[in-house]
Amino acid sequence: MLTRRRDRILASVGACIGMLVTAWACQLTTASNTPWFIAPMGASAVLLFAVPASPLAQPWSLIGGNLLSALIGVTCAQWITSPILASGCAVAFSIAAMHQFRCIHPPSGAVALTAVLGGEPIHQLGYAFVLHPVLQNSLFLVVVAIFYNNIVRRPYPHKVHPPATHKTTDPPPIERSGITREDLHAALEKQGELYDINEEDLQEILLQAQLQAHRRRFGELTCRDFMAKDVVFVNANDPTQIAYDKLREHKVSALPVLGNEKQLVGIVTLHDLFAAYDRISLTATKVWQIMTGHVVIAKASDPITSLVEPFSNGGLHHMPVLDETGGVVGMVTQSDLVAAMFQEQLELTSNNVGMRSN
Repeated sequence: MLTRRRDRILASVGACIGMLVTAWACQLTTASNTPWFIAPMGASAVLLFAVPASPLAQPWSLIGGNLLSALIGVTCAQWITSPILASGCAVAFSIAAMHQFRCIHPPSGAVALTAVLGGEPIHQLGYAFVLHPVLQNSLFLVVVAIFYNNIVRRPYPHKVHPPATHKTTDPPPIERSGITREDLHAALEKQGELYDINEEDLQEILLQAQLQAHRRRFGELTCRDFMAKDVVFVNANDPTQIAYDKLREHKVSALPVLGNEKQLVGIVTLHDLFAAYDRISLTATKVWQIMTGHVVIAKASDPITSLVEPFSNGGLHHMPVLDETGGVVGMVTQSDLVAAMFQEQLELTSNNVGMRSN
């Protein structure tokens, strides 16, 4: 597993904070004669802070896996007299239950084992062991992991990418031409093993690898090389009639909206005008009242491969291009991207033919 130095430091610091806070909080809220912390939480901390994107480290995996395993472990300890047999059954049944409820968490096997081999203090708790310390430890550790990972900009719980924006049964455009979910299912089924990665994450990694291979193969054509540079724009305080007229005159479907400092503050499209048509006056309503304020932008130095995903899976049709100072210097559209990549492919083919003829 490849990790950056920053990630290793964050994981170590996070695990330290998580264990300290969890141990302190559990000791503070538990009776002095009751076990308040169990060893499997150390293994859980490794997952939550070292690999927070792992399916095995998600809140339901930890809480559900620990609760099921504790319940099964206590049951085996009470009904099976042989500690060796009880240990084997507790772990085996815990794995089966975690598979069934989709909450596989490896340290939960140690929770089941703790219920069997934890000694007299654990055995005296009976099924109360499930609530404290197991549930208590799990909840505190998850809460700390949520706060810490998000503070250091590692989203947790891990979120998968949203589905295609058109809300149809068709797969996203990139999947139609590249590796599909069916391809992934077939490959994973052929391997016959369980991998510690979400299917959506695996597909995203493959996509990024394809884009990287494209950069290596085709070079670094940037937005500056193919964007439209004579940008038609409107001001935020212009009447919407001006925006409508410019959209019609220049036969474009979107206009960047500039504020008082000539900086980009939004984008207005034909869709915005049509959506607000029955509730606005073209002469009295200002552009800022109907524009889209959240704008996905590109930098002039961005490679064209960085536009593939937002234009295909993101459902965008146009994107303002900014320079280093934040000023609008161009616009790129889906058509521009297709034309640029097609031209690039032609040049590559031509070069290959020339090399063969020589």
